[in-house]
Amino acid sequence: MAPDLDKVAKEAFVDENFELAVDLYTQAIDMDPKNADLYAERAQANIKLMNYTEAVADANRAIELDSSMAKAYICKATACMKLEEYQTAKAALEAGASLESDGSRFTNLINECNDRITEEAGDIPKQSTQNTPPSSATPVGLDLSSGTVKESFLSQKSQPTLGTSAKPKYRHEYYQKPELVVVTIFAKGIPSKNVTVDFGKQILSVSIGVPGEDSYHFQPRLFGKIMPEKCRYVVLSTKVEIRLVKAEAINWTSLEYTGEKTISQKINAPSGTGTGRPSYPSSRTKVVDWDKIEAEVKKEEKEEKLEGDAALNKLFRDIYQDADEDTRRAMRKSFVESNGTVLSTNWKEVGGKKVEGSPPEGMELKKWEI
Repeated sequence: MAPDLDKVAKEAFVDENFELAVDLYTQAIDMDPKNADLYAERAQANIKLMNYTEAVADANRAIELDSSMAKAYICKATACMKLEEYQTAKAALEAGASLESDGSRFTNLINECNDRITEEAGDIPKQSTQNTPPSSATPVGLDLSSGTVKESFLSQKSQPTLGTSAKPKYRHEYYQKPELVVVTIFAKGIPSKNVTVDFGKQILSVSIGVPGEDSYHFQPRLFGKIMPEKCRYVVLSTKVEIRLVKAEAINWTSLEYTGEKTISQKINAPSGTGTGRPSYPSSRTKVVDWDKIEAEVKKEEKEEKLEGDAALNKLFRDIYQDADEDTRRAMRKSFVESNGTVLSTNWKEVGGKKVEGSPPEGMELKKWEI
């Protein structure tokens, strides 16, 4: 791995250039694919970009390479909570907490998962006859660009039933953003080893095998072309989520290819914060915007008015944070060698000699002997 690639990626993350951080970590992983820390770092950047499926995949890979990395469990749990997969998040948090003698930093998140799990249990009715899943050949598509829900099976109401129409084993749906389409297959409690997903240029192939049962196969020809090398999927406790990266930023009028000659209009990506991941309808009213809270905290820190030593220390921290490497070396060397009485930013001046102490006027520098 290039020696500075990881460092530059971390700097990009600190500067909140998360897309660049992901790209740099990807390059670093290509050069060092067994480095668990790189996957965990990329997971953090993907969380910031709201790429939660990719974040879970990265965290899982980090855990495979180093099962003792508590940070990877935190990343997995955070992304799963964003995906409303609270059972999976709780399991990750409990595994991470078991690695530390003091698992207090996991406790609050575990409690939040328990609250969400309780809410979900209260939201789900025991019996429901109103929402019958559509057949696998006619999925429900969520086109969030227009705010409408397309149900192609409604057009088949008048068609006669031929024999016994078997219900699909798992229902699925999709939504899209300018650059990708997210397909969700609602398969509960399936081990990841039983799920196989392959990507073609215009084909999605999903197979789910359960011992003693007929296998589930879903292999649609997609509406548009995708980039297989960039597509990802993750197996969660209640579903399989698949992210298809479009080859062109066009609006898909359906998930599957219809054969109709249609003119597909290009989607313009919204400006500002509108590129975030759309969420499914939810009955919850209690939503915590952690990104907003983090931004407010940073703003308060910048606007905080300090006095005396606190203001001076903040000034030195700001200088050190924004300085180049030579300036930082000069500051460290001069401060340590002078016993905290000299702080120089000129490496040429202090680099080749020992920096002697220089106490303020009227004070004496005293060396303690042990």
